[in-house]
Amino acid sequence: MAQINVTELFKQTRRKLKLKWIAGLDGGIKTLNSQAVTKPSLALIGHLNFVHPNRVQVMGCAEMDYLRSLPDEEAERSIANLYSTDLAAVIVANGESVPDSLISAANEQNTPLFSSPLRSPELMDILSHFLAQAVAETTSVHGVFMEVQGFGALIKGDAAIGKSELALELISRGHRLIADDIVDFYRISPERIEGRCPPLLQDFLEVRGLGILNIRALFGDNSVKPTKPLDLIIKLEMADKQAPQLLDRLSVKRQHEEVLGVKISKIRIPIAAGRNIAVLVEVAIRNHMLLLRGINATKQFTQRQQREMKKIK
Repeated sequence: MAQINVTELFKQTRRKLKLKWIAGLDGGIKTLNSQAVTKPSLALIGHLNFVHPNRVQVMGCAEMDYLRSLPDEEAERSIANLYSTDLAAVIVANGESVPDSLISAANEQNTPLFSSPLRSPELMDILSHFLAQAVAETTSVHGVFMEVQGFGALIKGDAAIGKSELALELISRGHRLIADDIVDFYRISPERIEGRCPPLLQDFLEVRGLGILNIRALFGDNSVKPTKPLDLIIKLEMADKQAPQLLDRLSVKRQHEEVLGVKISKIRIPIAAGRNIAVLVEVAIRNHMLLLRGINATKQFTQRQQREMKKIK
């Protein structure tokens, strides 16, 4: 699981969330390892088991109204309850004024305290979305990641099999490059894997004989894309190396490969002289679309064959 510290969170979201860092300046090294952003209403009245450590707590109108309704001693006790749960940071939303007791507790506990004029629901939505990507489980995979006909396709295969040349041809046909050589994948939800290009490799594609190409400069801004969900894995294999069972032309069993615990549909394409692999990849994507809609050409053919055989009998 990836992590992000509070200082980095502040740097990357302060403009969008209009954050001001009010107190707890020494707590920037605190790390976040969850995308959850919660409201501490129950913690303020002593129910600490509902508050998890290392998370951002957002205080909106309800929480601030509750604190203002308490006598000073009780308000300080409620704030002490909140900070005793080892928070990563606290954000006072809705442009609410921040009481001195909240500032003092933040400094004592070295817990960053921010304020924002945004409404708490909007702030929590934006922050949750940011953290979902920042702390997502991640892995790096060797291959070329492309957007082909709107689908994210990871092209894999042995070295020198022609992955980059295939990618170059697909780009020339109007499809888009996300990453070449190394792809970083993030599990941003239970069933969703997102692929991104490492910053060092963005826009570049290495093709043997041509060297490193700047795809954005060659084909324009629309030829590259920073991120894309992973929909399909395409494995390139030399035709003479494929096992006989993989060449079963009437096989209806779909193949899958796990990436970060999520099953991703997988297609094997044999490489041989004279085969137009770019066209095969495009058709594989189109056929994958049909399969998602429940249209399986192999099953249709098999059913038609069985009907004809029954007529003959």
